[in-house]
Amino acid sequence: MTHKTLEAWKASMDLTVDIYNITREFPKEELYSLVSQIRRSAVSIPSNIAEGCARQTTKETIQFLYISVGSISELETQLLISQELNFIKNTEELFNKLNSVKKLILGLIKFFKAKEKK
Repeated sequence: MTHKTLEAWKASMDLTVDIYNITREFPKEELYSLVSQIRRSAVSIPSNIAEGCARQTTKETIQFLYISVGSISELETQLLISQELNFIKNTEELFNKLNSVKKLILGLIKFFKAKEKK
């Protein structure tokens, strides 16, 4: 199985592109602070899925998937801060995508944990 075939990876890539597009509209003074952090968190999600799939053991794969889940929580927090600062509006669709990616990754973790028990 390659990471490129996983729905979680594909959805997180789409989310990352959305994040880049949304953050283009942020104030220029946020480019090296909040925008940078948001983009790093977003990129971290599919990157850790890919790295986890390249690992030798199921345990390592699960560990990297959990790191992706952590990046989702980090991204969610940064987006909530951005919303409070009125940098972004109409965030329902964005947060729905974020939650969808999280569910897909948690499903992968469940799959790999079951596989590990066999």
